[in-house]
Amino acid sequence: MLPISDDNPTVTTPWMTYSIIAATLASWFLVQGAGGDPALVYSVCDKGMVPAELTGLRPIGYAVPIARGLDCVVDNNAINWLTPITSIFLHGGWGHLLGNLWFFWVFGNNIEDSMGPKRFVAFYLVCGILAALAHVISSPSSAIPTVGASGAISGIMGAYLVLFPKARVNLLFFFVVFIKTIPVPAWVALLWWFGWQAISALPALEGAGDTGGVAVWAHIGGFIAGVLLIRFFADPVMLARRRQVHAERYPDLASS
Repeated sequence: MLPISDDNPTVTTPWMTYSIIAATLASWFLVQGAGGDPALVYSVCDKGMVPAELTGLRPIGYAVPIARGLDCVVDNNAINWLTPITSIFLHGGWGHLLGNLWFFWVFGNNIEDSMGPKRFVAFYLVCGILAALAHVISSPSSAIPTVGASGAISGIMGAYLVLFPKARVNLLFFFVVFIKTIPVPAWVALLWWFGWQAISALPALEGAGDTGGVAVWAHIGGFIAGVLLIRFFADPVMLARRRQVHAERYPDLASS
């Protein structure tokens, strides 16, 4: 099941949501060469987050294969300490990029609507950094670069669960040739998603070294960060305004 939209109109224009999407797309085209080699491999190796480069648990020069005939090599460049942030704006392919941006658009605009653009970008980055920390803790010796906005977006989803648990989320359900859109409360969609992350995370602990795949502990860490931090970032005045506008304009929608 895939969330494709929500019935939760915003009150303000989500300019920062648009800006983050634009910055992510700009990074994809200008820094990563739209997925072409060698720009993609170079950007992932140089600006992606490598846990072992932050923990020092692999020697300098340790190499792992990243593509045919190409390795990523552990180094001690100064940029390594910025990679928990730079990696948020990088992706490993078109599917990875578009999937993340879609989730971000479905849930992000309402979270910005609850706190304003400045708090929103800070919240997004803090959740992304804490998600990266969760991945480092779960795989401290991994020399595999990690890229993607999914940790930060998981924080957005955790915040959505707290603020708008009753909002309707439209899930695309498909089984073989059967395709249907099913509206469900946000808490059902988000807890279902989190449950799958938790199930996937347990075996991932057994491969805490040089294994690829999805950084599920980053998803879990980001989601929990969003749940815990949203009360500190949400603006009570903006939330009150949302409730008033929704009561006047959209009385049939349950957004919180």
